[in-house]
Amino acid sequence: MKERGALLCGIDEAGRGPLAGPVCAAAVILPPGFPVSLLNDSKKLKAGEREKARLAICESDAEWGIGWASPSEIDEINIHKASLLAMKRAFEAMAKKTSVNIHAIVDGLFVPDINVPCEALVKADSSVPEVMAASILAKTARDRLMEYYGIFYPEYGYTQHKGYPTKAHREAITRFGPSPIQRMSFRVKL
Repeated sequence: MKERGALLCGIDEAGRGPLAGPVCAAAVILPPGFPVSLLNDSKKLKAGEREKARLAICESDAEWGIGWASPSEIDEINIHKASLLAMKRAFEAMAKKTSVNIHAIVDGLFVPDINVPCEALVKADSSVPEVMAASILAKTARDRLMEYYGIFYPEYGYTQHKGYPTKAHREAITRFGPSPIQRMSFRVKL
């Protein structure tokens, strides 16, 4: 239950399912009067809508932070723990910018180890504006990074599929072997 006077921080991640690249998380506190009509679950928005929402969030007085867990961390501790680690890092990056009383809501079933009251809520990325905003920032940040990796590893098609297990990505792994950003603990099914 949210403490009276606490600001709401939404936390979400992007990139649990890919075979390559990091998992990314974001933490967001929206300012009063933010145009929440721009927001939705990032997966339900078209790329242009996500970018418009990202710009609105970043150009507003929102407090936000981004956190990452690398492919090697994912392999070492598993994707679940790595997602929570990225969330913790995102929250800590955001919390450095503010000293207010915060209550966090995380999309899903589990919460990261952070120093404020935090609750998990399934489908929060479709119902809580702050979590929707976090979903958008995490997805757009991860997509941009995967497009950057696509410049260095064009044979894997990261610009197109962002590391998700598409047929083209699985075939590239078979043909070229794992890329330097491959999650080695993830099974590749052809």
